[in-house]
Parts: sequence; C-alpha cells; structure tokens
Amino acid sequence: MIQKILFPVDFSPSCIAMAAYVKRAAAILSAEVSILHVCDLSSHNGFELYARPAGEIGEEHWGLARSGLEVFLASEFPGAQCPRILVAGEAANLIAETAREGKFDLIVMPTHAGRFRQMLLGSTTAKVLNDAECPVLTTEHAATIAPRSWEHRKWVCAVGLSSDSERVLRYARAAASAAGASLSLIHAIQTSDVVSENRRPSEQEREARHRLDELQSRLGSDASVSIAPGPVKETLLDAARQSSADVLVIGRSSDAGTFGRMRDLTYTVIRDSPCPVVSV
Repeated sequence: MIQKILFPVDFSPSCIAMAAYVKRAAAILSAEVSILHVCDLSSHNGFELYARPAGEIGEEHWGLARSGLEVFLASEFPGAQCPRILVAGEAANLIAETAREGKFDLIVMPTHAGRFRQMLLGSTTAKVLNDAECPVLTTEHAATIAPRSWEHRKWVCAVGLSSDSERVLRYARAAASAAGASLSLIHAIQTSDVVSENRRPSEQEREARHRLDELQSRLGSDASVSIAPGPVKETLLDAARQSSADVLVIGRSSDAGTFGRMRDLTYTVIRDSPCPVVSV
C-alpha cells in the first residue's frame, strides 16, 4: 500500500534527527525513500546582488544545493537505493507537485523543533497539508532530540459519521495492517451537538456505535471502538495518549458535520499530538 515515501529535506538538524524515523518507517513498510530538496534560487542578500549578477548567484546556489543533496544523509540513505530529487522554486508547491507527479504514497515531514507547532499556519508543512493529494505524516521533534521510535504496535484512527469516514477508515485499516499494528477507532460526540439536538449523550452514543458497526462491517474491519463526548481535538488527543498510540490517523475532508470540521482541526491536532499524525 505504501511503496514510495517522499522525504523533503532542507539540510537542517531537524531533518537529520528525522532520518532514523524515516528509515525505520521504510523498513517496516518495505517502501522506497526518495529525498527531495527544493532550492530557492532567489534567496540572496543585497550584498550578493551588489557584487554579482542574480543569474550567477542562482547558478552558485543550485550547484551548492546539488552537491549538498548528494552527500546529505548518504550513510542512512545510499544514493543507489534512495533517489535524490532537486528542484527550484517555492517549497510547499513543489513538494506537493513532486509527490503527485511521482505517484508517492506518503510524504514524511519534520516539524522543525517546535516552531512549526507554534507558527503552523505560516509554515511549509501547513501548506503541504493543504495541497498534497497523498497522506502526509508529521511528527514533533527538536533539532537535538530524535522522534519517538516508530514501533507500530498501536494505531488510532479518528472516525466521524460523514461520507468521508469510509475512505479514512479504509486507509487506516490497510496501513496499520501493512505496519503490523493493531487498530482502534475513536469517535467524538460534540457536547454542543448533544445540547442543540436535545438528546442524551447515551442516545447519540448508541446511534454512533450502530453506524460505526455498519461501517466496519462494510470494510471487513473489527477494530475496537471508543466513543466519548467532548471537544473533538481534546477527545482525539486523550485517546492517543491513553493508548500510547504510535500513529494517529485523521481525515482532511471538506465535508460539513462534526468530522467535516477535521479540516480546520488538522493543524491544532498535529500541533498538540503526543504521537505522529497521518493526515489522509
């Protein structure tokens, strides 16, 4: 299912710290890793422009990027086994475009030592989450701290009751199976929805469980199900923490409804998640 992983790098300590995680993920999934670097040919200062023409500066930056990419993480990802891709332009657009044209199954991106988690809406990763057609895995880590080992014992999938739920669950079930992990489902009942519909939480829980049972039956899934009232984000993150999940799977649907709002929640879930998040 996941045969090709795209690992965008910018030669930073955060990417170096991420390398062992990506290598482990590729080994578990028997996937090929391609390393992508996006060179910004316009990243020059006023002094450089004063001293030399812009074209000459751009050629130098391209050459430095090419030589840097050839040796970056060479021991972890030998060039003969892991293709290197160098492109020039705007990072987020080209990451999404490369993943689409190269038919990659997963993009794995670092979160740059907390700055991403605090300034998410302005980051490259946030734009990739919006634009990429394939799933994107992000995990919080610092430049001096490696991400938590990806053991793939437990996956948790956030499942709503929208038309997009079947797609998200199908992906989570197949990916967890490929990784040799057990899968559990979490569904949040918004407290505000209970009040507005003038129904007891137990009534909504019974209905939700029935619909989730039907969904699992259609897909041949037998994952355990947890249903809890409360704010969606907090409910999902509590479930991930309590189960010591290795991965949290969420949808990026634009549908209306409780989990249709996951598109808006994606950023804050990733920002605060205690484990890596795959946004599908």
